Amino acid sequence: MNIISRIRVTIFGLVGPLLNFPKPFSFVGPDASLSLAREIVGLGVKRVMVITDGPVFKLGIVNPVIAELQKGGITVEVYSEIEPDPGYELVLKGVEQLNKFKADAVLAVGGGSSIDGAKSILLCQANNCHPSKLAGVWLYSAPRKRGLPFFAIPTTAGTGSEVTIAAVVSDKQLQIKHAIIDPKVVPSMVALDPKLMTGLPPFITAPTGMDALTHAVEAYISTIATDETDALARMATASILRNLPIAYAEGSNLEARERMAVASCMAGLAFTRAGVGYVHAIAHQLGGLYHVPHGLANAIVMPQILDLSKSHCAHRLADLARVSGIGNAGASETELADAFIAQIRKMNADMQIPQVVKELQRNDFDKIIDRAFAEAHGTYGVPRYMTRADATALLERLMPK
Repeated sequence: MNIISRIRVTIFGLVGPLLNFPKPFSFVGPDASLSLAREIVGLGVKRVMVITDGPVFKLGIVNPVIAELQKGGITVEVYSEIEPDPGYELVLKGVEQLNKFKADAVLAVGGGSSIDGAKSILLCQANNCHPSKLAGVWLYSAPRKRGLPFFAIPTTAGTGSEVTIAAVVSDKQLQIKHAIIDPKVVPSMVALDPKLMTGLPPFITAPTGMDALTHAVEAYISTIATDETDALARMATASILRNLPIAYAEGSNLEARERMAVASCMAGLAFTRAGVGYVHAIAHQLGGLYHVPHGLANAIVMPQILDLSKSHCAHRLADLARVSGIGNAGASETELADAFIAQIRKMNADMQIPQVVKELQRNDFDKIIDRAFAEAHGTYGVPRYMTRADATALLERLMPK
């Protein structure tokens, strides 16, 4: 199994740098969302469906953007039924509304779930298929059509979904999260507007920020990382470690919010090519089975996985410690790696992120491990393959005391 998995990852690592993944044109800064809206008007678009979630819509966060589109003569329809970890039924309902409205473009506004939901809706509509048919890596499937012109405005600094080739959807019946991985889901233009993030409460700022940190760290220790992804991951890691505590403590700090938005975007660009690892593979199962928010699951699992992987990637973790100003001058790579992991644990504790998953059930261990291994092996460039015993011991440490 490990040999076959390594071969698949190696092949992807060799082919990946040759692939030209699209990168959206990005507007950055206060009111960047309005700049994007004006550019959409300038494209001659006439009917835009805005895809968002209920809370974002009810809070009026999307209203200025809609007003700017309407001022330019665009007819707007809102689909605000996206929920965390959107399921197949919400995607199919969105496809139905998209077809009925006869939209000629889509704008996603919200967190990762809203953007992932929009990606899934667009790809399903373009290819006239059920979302379950899109799961997996596009390289292993029949050619797909790209959807309508697509734009995105993230309202959290976490998933990086606005720049990635991935979308996660849930099979609610089987309690499984599926990743759709295809360059055709990347938006054409995005806006990173810190004004839309200043109202995020600390309990959302913390896990979404740790989600972005997980992307950067897992991309950096990946065996299929490149010089480009390394540069992005280093910058993202250093920025998040400096700015997330500020954004958490001072929610209205525009400078910290903007830096977090940019760091999340850089981390997204890094992992969309270098991939993620066991943190995500396990977190996806915790989300699918127990509905643990993705960023929270990543934050809890990350230190445990880094402890387990450290023997095979201490030099990489030491690099991240150095660029982030962590550790003592002259410390060994192992000491720096330990200091880096300790800093992640400290940030979790400072932001009141728990060390365990209160919903975790011991009788689900086999299911979690089977699904996590099926996701990671042959797909992710993990520095060290876990054994079943490793994974079982890790889950034991995540059990409520």
